[in-house]
Amino acid sequence: MEGEPVKKLKLSTGEGLSKLPNGMPIPATLPPEQPNIRPKQTKEEKKTQRRVFRKSGDEEWTDPTMEDWPENDYRAFVGDLGSEVTEEKLKNAFRKYPSVLKVKIVLDKRSGESKGYGFISFGSVDDYIKAMKEMNGKYICNRPIRLLKSDWKKRALFKH
Repeated sequence: MEGEPVKKLKLSTGEGLSKLPNGMPIPATLPPEQPNIRPKQTKEEKKTQRRVFRKSGDEEWTDPTMEDWPENDYRAFVGDLGSEVTEEKLKNAFRKYPSVLKVKIVLDKRSGESKGYGFISFGSVDDYIKAMKEMNGKYICNRPIRLLKSDWKKRALFKH
């Protein structure tokens, strides 16, 4: 077939036409049109489709837990939390910083109890720096907390 000129066929419609001029049968119905253009996505739709790829050793995977966090936040690691500290108590302790976006305490999968650490997300770099200076070593319930800069961005291979 290579090198042969393409013939343009003129088809006439009418009764009795059951095959194309090349001998192929005419399909009973035409397939539905599928446009190649995707509709615009809202920010919420993009957020839910955002995936973070992680790597440890030779393994690579997508991390669905990272999808819940704001994309351009300033995140701090909160360590040395007592077992009685809840996300609500932790958020309440940081209530004087208006740009707190999210608080998450990491729980043991089997027991459901706190592992003693969590993360807090800030929308403003000023609140983040202020909280790191003022809240490090402050008591929440019966223990002083330890604040460190979270390195979650370093651990992600890339965002998709």
